[in-house]
Amino acid sequence: MCESLPQFPITVSIVGAGSRGSSYASFALKNPDLLKVVAVAEPKDIRRNFMATKYNISPENVFSDWKELAERPRLSNAVVIATFDHLHVEPTIELSRLGYHIMLEKPMAVSIKDCQRIVEAVNRSKVIFAVCHVLRYTPYNRMLKKLIQSDAVGNIINIQHLEPVGHSQFAHSFVRGNYQRENRSSNVLMNKCIHDLDLLAHLVGRRCVKISSFGNISHFKPDRKPKQAGEAKLCVDCPYESKCAYSAVKIYLDPVKEGQTGWPISTITDIVDIENVTRALEDGPYGRCVHECDNDVCDNQVVNMIFENGSTCTLTVVAGTQAICQGKTRVFGTKGELDGDGKVIKFTDFRTGKRVEIDPVGQQETDEPDYDLMRAFVNAIAQGSAEGYIFTGPEEAFNCHVYGFAAEHARTHNTVVTLDEFRQLHSC
Repeated sequence: MCESLPQFPITVSIVGAGSRGSSYASFALKNPDLLKVVAVAEPKDIRRNFMATKYNISPENVFSDWKELAERPRLSNAVVIATFDHLHVEPTIELSRLGYHIMLEKPMAVSIKDCQRIVEAVNRSKVIFAVCHVLRYTPYNRMLKKLIQSDAVGNIINIQHLEPVGHSQFAHSFVRGNYQRENRSSNVLMNKCIHDLDLLAHLVGRRCVKISSFGNISHFKPDRKPKQAGEAKLCVDCPYESKCAYSAVKIYLDPVKEGQTGWPISTITDIVDIENVTRALEDGPYGRCVHECDNDVCDNQVVNMIFENGSTCTLTVVAGTQAICQGKTRVFGTKGELDGDGKVIKFTDFRTGKRVEIDPVGQQETDEPDYDLMRAFVNAIAQGSAEGYIFTGPEEAFNCHVYGFAAEHARTHNTVVTLDEFRQLHSC
């Protein structure tokens, strides 16, 4: 780290200007006194140029590859790495070596060995490092943890956590989109739910000792294709399209006709208008029938965990939901229970029978979940220490990734994994 502490606004370079990198960067627009985007590295011209223009980045700080950024003297206090999952390792190692504080999009990497390499690199460089497990930082989940720590529910017996991906979001990201195949990205548990596993471990506050998992592709496969769809491969050619819940016309084209231009439409074409969206559905992957794609990641999965104190947890991730990524958590204890819908927590006290609703935010204007993490990250840099700000540093993040890899091993090998044996096997 630098001997002198940096002053606000903290400067940041963005590596990967897709939807995630753009989301983190947008914190600077709403909080210019805290953060300034000064460089971008992105291979796609339109994304790179859009971010450069939006944040008034000097031309000499606009790069098509993170390696070009690494060849320059350090340009900023920190870097956000939001590349594809399998491209996290090398930029993290090299940029931390150069002294950049690192905020790394989840998952850390797609193998235990590469996660270990990242942990070793950032510890060696002594930079501030945060993995984007945003759930720990939200007022809602911090209140859940506070209630548990206050002994409101007594000893934890069981936690149930549901991650509802959303039927259209799952079709977009994990059937037609960038995360449809494990060998191009990672499995759905690591990509989508690694921060849910992190949250469960955080709430229990003890070490997981055994883990099992079951999951499969239940719906998004050829034998579930409606007979009325016939031989159609694309939604625009399909006689069943108007009745299909996963119609690409409904998800992308109809909203554009109503003037919508944001996510997910903005990810399928560089220019969002009727003509270009139509062309994308006719020629690109996002127009395909969801039963005619080459996806291989689970559309439903359960993870079962038991911790050293005897507490048990279940995580369920499922595609077929109306809710989109608004997790639901139920905590069952010896003195009471908590039932949270992602916004409001209902507390029942077994001793008195009293029931209370707790709104951690109330009428206050809320930030995006990403912003809670970003605020913690920039404050840590300004103070020169992760302590008290970063809850998902290298060791904490690595531990929950081990749980994720162990769960996938359990699922694919139809077994129950003992974590001590798993760690010994992988020297971690």
